[in-house]
Amino acid sequence: MESIHGHEVMHLIAGSSESRSRQDWVSVIEEKFGASARFHTCSAENLSVGQLLDFLEERGKFASRDGGVRIDRGDICDH
Repeated sequence: MESIHGHEVMHLIAGSSESRSRQDWVSVIEEKFGASARFHTCSAENLSVGQLLDFLEERGKFASRDGGVRIDRGDICDH
């Protein structure tokens, strides 16, 4: 199975006009990439969607706003 870079998930969230709950984002991500999809970042690999969201949150890449989770495009690195 091919691993999906976390940037793809970040762009998906940042590109949405909706502020969704974390669980809603898990459902959206699983629907788009598959429930068994694995993810990687520049410094981590073999992450589940939940682990990826934990990783991003720990690094301040997204924030809860208006009862949901949002990512600002400026928080996505370009490498």
